[in-house]
Amino acid sequence: MTPTVEFHFDFGSPNAYLAHKVIPAIEKRTGASFRYVPVLLGGVFKATNNRSPVEALGGIRNKPEYERLEVKRFVKRHALDRFKLNPHFPVNTLQIMRGAVAAEIDGFLMPYVEAVYRFMWEEGRKMDDPAVIRAALDEAGFDGARLLERAQAPEVKERLLRNTEASVARGTFGSPTFFVGNEIFFGKDRLRDIEEEIVAQSGKGA
Repeated sequence: MTPTVEFHFDFGSPNAYLAHKVIPAIEKRTGASFRYVPVLLGGVFKATNNRSPVEALGGIRNKPEYERLEVKRFVKRHALDRFKLNPHFPVNTLQIMRGAVAAEIDGFLMPYVEAVYRFMWEEGRKMDDPAVIRAALDEAGFDGARLLERAQAPEVKERLLRNTEASVARGTFGSPTFFVGNEIFFGKDRLRDIEEEIVAQSGKGA
């Protein structure tokens, strides 16, 4: 039986965006489906005493340059020519991640994800400014004002908190994190391993 893969994501991670763009090809090749689980990366970092790559790599000679090279290679390999670094990075993603939870509850998570990732990592909008968020969501065909209001609902806040805590409890320390059954994988560079694990768990590799 083909497993469902969980993708624990935060819009603030460019690597999560890059993984998101490659996921459909993996689904097509394997028949697996990826379930998107919104988590708050700031909460993950706090719970695990982790830091963002920008902070962690600060002052290290050569490593930041190499990381940028790997992103460039990944973008070229998968023809992701719409990707560009957000000029407002780092962006506080609390509101748009709560928006993702609201969209999930209300049944339109994936259209919301596609739109917000486009605004974040293709158009470079300042997606922690409520006015910018509202205008962007309106442009994408959503009711921006309603979604911002929904993002403040107690059930939405509680679900994002629970998602984040549960993800950390399973081993998450950053984004993107994937679970294939009980097997955890971190980072866009593990997508080949994820695909191999899907095949193994579905019995297709036997």
